[in-house]
Amino acid sequence: MQLDQNPFFRKVIIPWYDSKTACLLVLGFLVLVSFFGFLGISVAVENAETFPAIWVPLLLVSASTGVAVSILMRLVNRRIRRSSR
Repeated sequence: MQLDQNPFFRKVIIPWYDSKTACLLVLGFLVLVSFFGFLGISVAVENAETFPAIWVPLLLVSASTGVAVSILMRLVNRRIRRSSR
């Protein structure tokens, strides 16, 4: 029987900005940002003067959706790794 070189069983330390609570707060904020972007898209479509500026709310929605998907993937991967132990 070999002796264990590292006898301490340590939990992985997750920084505060990557904790589950912080990720859920950021996801909630991103939902609000996406809603704001969708409102901007609806206003830009209704008014012919503001239609050329529709790229701004589209960029806002796409950026917030991309970050939200990234955070969701991180949370799902963390859940999968935790359940496989």
